[in-house]
Amino acid sequence: MKKLKKIDMHVHCIEERGIPKLSGHFYPTVKELRKIYDKIGVEKGVLLPPGTCPEFTTERLSPREAEAIAKKYNDTIGWWFLGLDPRFGSNNENTDFSHYINYYKAHGAKGISELISNISLDDGRVLNLFKHCEKCGMSVTLHFGKESHDYGVIDGLHLPKLEKVLKMFPDLKIIGHSVRFWSELDADVTEDTRDSYPAGKVEKEGRVGYLMRKYKNLYCDLSSLSGYRAMTRDKEYAYKFMEEFSDRIFYATDIHDPENINPDNPAYEMLKLSGFLDEACENGKISYDTYEKICRKNALKLLGECEE
Repeated sequence: MKKLKKIDMHVHCIEERGIPKLSGHFYPTVKELRKIYDKIGVEKGVLLPPGTCPEFTTERLSPREAEAIAKKYNDTIGWWFLGLDPRFGSNNENTDFSHYINYYKAHGAKGISELISNISLDDGRVLNLFKHCEKCGMSVTLHFGKESHDYGVIDGLHLPKLEKVLKMFPDLKIIGHSVRFWSELDADVTEDTRDSYPAGKVEKEGRVGYLMRKYKNLYCDLSSLSGYRAMTRDKEYAYKFMEEFSDRIFYATDIHDPENINPDNPAYEMLKLSGFLDEACENGKISYDTYEKICRKNALKLLGECEE
């Protein structure tokens, strides 16, 4: 079997090391990221610029800087997403986000970066942003968070607001990500467990499978510990999940620190996803077609690239 070089649909990096995070850690530079990619079998990635929203700001990366990085280091950062906050502009439900989106789309932006604003998913400002994203043909990656003292859009147990926006914007590609998304793989998730990494067999399909099946505009990336552990907690279920939704799943890492590659780093485990997918295909657990789609074809399709 030919092992494929992956396209990473979710990565954070900067050009040169700047201010440390409050934890004392740093975002990886592009050169540090390249070393990680070479070790885990990734060709190149999609830059999700850090510092878009005040809830999670250390190093800010402007759209111009993201564009410049993608041009200068195209062998590592092949594409970039535009970071937007629903409070931009006039902080109301009438901001003309198409003004921003169309400008940066013309400059190479391929989607809207990880939305981490700690606002209700059905807040009028968020819905307004989605309306313009749909109008302009730009996907949106969502990070789900707790209400207050956190980052990420707010939704209730079993993601009722996500279903609401999937219905409202049928032509908007929404990419789900984060613990509060992937904990919904099993129906037994509770308020007490939705911020953890549930383990064990998936006894009864949860909201993720239900929503993926019902709404063809819902996509997901397998980034971070949440995505990796969701796929490895019950491998037999995961293989079926990947086969059924093979057209709408993306390989992704969520690399955010040069130390992620060190085995003693808390996030190191997420980098095993590449090998997990290789082995799943090698052992006949998923088809080569599914493997190819998840590893790169789905990403290239969304990014507007062509690959034979």
